[in-house]
Amino acid sequence: MFGISWLQPNEIIHSLGAFSMVVVMLMIFAETGLLVGFFLPGDSLLFAVGLALSAGIIPVPLWLACLLISAAGFAGDQTGYWIGRKAGPKIFNRPDSRFFSQQNVSRTNSFFERYGNRAVVLAHFVPVMRTFVPVAAGIGEMSYRRFLRYNIFGVVGWGAGVTLLGALLGNFPFVADHVEWFTLGFVVLSTIPIVLEVLKARRENRN
Repeated sequence: MFGISWLQPNEIIHSLGAFSMVVVMLMIFAETGLLVGFFLPGDSLLFAVGLALSAGIIPVPLWLACLLISAAGFAGDQTGYWIGRKAGPKIFNRPDSRFFSQQNVSRTNSFFERYGNRAVVLAHFVPVMRTFVPVAAGIGEMSYRRFLRYNIFGVVGWGAGVTLLGALLGNFPFVADHVEWFTLGFVVLSTIPIVLEVLKARRENRN
């Protein structure tokens, strides 16, 4: 309908073929564990996977898909944490480049100061934050045991939760018949938190 194939779960899965879940896991790992993965569409991807699972397009049980996605996100978060722990502040002191922005660092620090330990959980539901917060936790030498505890809640709530939401909604005929609209709507909704953070940061800069 919109001429944008990546908004259609069927197109996504068919283009990835038999390696769909492998590619999805790699994308989730990159978004949560590698600083260059902040631009990846994690929320809309998980939602689309859930829709595809409900339609039987992905030949994987729902529980297994949720487990694999959560495991990929968990591995990514651990990677981000230890990158921050080992590399230290120089990670966040890098100059701006195509794949790195000091503005994102500023937003991350503000996010951490605002939510404290809960930031590790909440960051998973905010684009960009889920990429940078694990690294910030490592740089700040947050206790690994504490990070691990909050991280498990966050990654399962996000990875399994968004996928289950897509699978649940996909069982409704109206949603199944208007997949493109609902996926587009979820893309819009997933950008709202980061837009609010940007507006908040601009308002604070003016003050």
